[in-house]
Amino acid sequence: MGPLVPDIISTNLNYIVALIIGIFFGMILEQAGFSTSKKLVGLFYGYDFTVLRVFFTAGVTAMVGVLGLLHFGLLDINLIYINPTYIWSAIVGGLIMGLGFVLGGFCPGTSVCAAAIGKIDAMIFIGGAFIGVLIFAEGYPLFESLYKASYIGNPRISETLGISPNLFAFLLTFIALVAFYVVTLIEKKVNKEEIRFLNLNRTNAIIAGGGILLLIFSVTFVEKKSTLLRMIEDENLVRNYPLKEMTVDELAFRLLDKNEERLQIIDFRNEKSYSEWSLPRSTLFTRENLFEKEPAQFLRYRHTDNLFVAEDELTERKMAVLASEMGFKNIKILKGGLQKFRKDILGFEPIAEPKSLDEQWLNRFRTRAKAEIPELIRKNKPAGPVKKKQKRSLGGC
Repeated sequence: MGPLVPDIISTNLNYIVALIIGIFFGMILEQAGFSTSKKLVGLFYGYDFTVLRVFFTAGVTAMVGVLGLLHFGLLDINLIYINPTYIWSAIVGGLIMGLGFVLGGFCPGTSVCAAAIGKIDAMIFIGGAFIGVLIFAEGYPLFESLYKASYIGNPRISETLGISPNLFAFLLTFIALVAFYVVTLIEKKVNKEEIRFLNLNRTNAIIAGGGILLLIFSVTFVEKKSTLLRMIEDENLVRNYPLKEMTVDELAFRLLDKNEERLQIIDFRNEKSYSEWSLPRSTLFTRENLFEKEPAQFLRYRHTDNLFVAEDELTERKMAVLASEMGFKNIKILKGGLQKFRKDILGFEPIAEPKSLDEQWLNRFRTRAKAEIPELIRKNKPAGPVKKKQKRSLGGC
C-alpha cells in the first residue's frame, strides 16, 4: 500500500486493505483468463494479446494514479520503494523469466492464481520456481558478480530521457492506446477474422474514452511539490502572502516563560548553524521535510504555534507559504528573522535616556532577556533534525 499523507488509514488497516485488494486482484486475473496457460502464451504466438492489454492498462492507470496522489499532496514519494537497477542481471533475469513464461505458460503471479483454482500445471510451475530460488540462494557466491554487475542506482525513465513525469505519462499512455489498436489488428489477422480499421462498437468506445481520460489526467496532474516550489520563487508573491507574525519580543517572552508549552520552533537553517546554537524547543527542518510523511505530522499537533525561523525573514516566508499551501495550520514567522532576534534581544543596547514608559519597560525586559536567554541556549540540548522512523518498504513485483 502507498505511504499516504496524512495517515488516511492506519498501518494495521493498511494490511487489511492490501489483503482485500490482493483477493480482488486474484479474482480479476482469473476472470480475465490468466489462469489458463494458453491465453498467457497467446501473447508470444500472436493470437491473444489479453496479457499486454491488462498489464499495460494496470501500469498506465497506476502511473497516472500516483501522479494524481502527488498532485493532491496525498502521497510521500520518498517512501516508495524503487527497485535498484543492475543492467546485466536484469537482462539475464529477463531472458530466464521470458523463456519460463513461454515454456510454462505462467508468470509468478498468474501461476499462484491458477494453482489456487486447482491447475496442476501451475502447481508444478510454482514448484519449479521454488527450486530456482533454492539454487540461486545456495549458489549465490557464484552468481554474486553477475547479480551486482553494472549498478546504476534507481533511475526513472523520465529523468533518463530528460523530460517531466507528466510528459512521460502522456507519451506512455498514448503508446498504450496505439499498441491496443495495433495488437487488435494482429489478433484478427492471426485468427483469420475480418479486419475493420475503425470498429466503433460499445466496448471500443469505452476503451477509447478511458484512454482519453488517462491522457488528460496525465498532463493535468502536475506534481504539487514542483508547482509550490515554482510558486515561492516569486519573491513579490511571497512578501505579500498573508502570514501571521511573531515579534522578537514576544518570542523572547515565551522563551522566558517556564510554563510555555504551546510554542514549537521550526528552524530552517543549515545543520552546522543549528549545531552551533539553537533556541529551546526548536527542531531542525529542511524544505524537503515539509513534503515527507513523518516530519509533516510534527506540524499537525493541535493547540501549538508553529514558529518558522531562519536567518532572514524571506526564507521564513518561503517555508511558511509552502506549509500554508499544503494545509498546515497555526504557522507563524519570526519578524525580521534570527538576525533581528540576535541584534534586538541577544545584542540589546539599552536606550540611554528612555523618554516614555514603553521605552522604560522595553529597557527592563530586553536587559533581562539578554541576560537569561543566552543561558537557556547554553543549557539547551538541541533536538536536532526532525526524527524519521519510517523507511522505504521493500517491495516490487
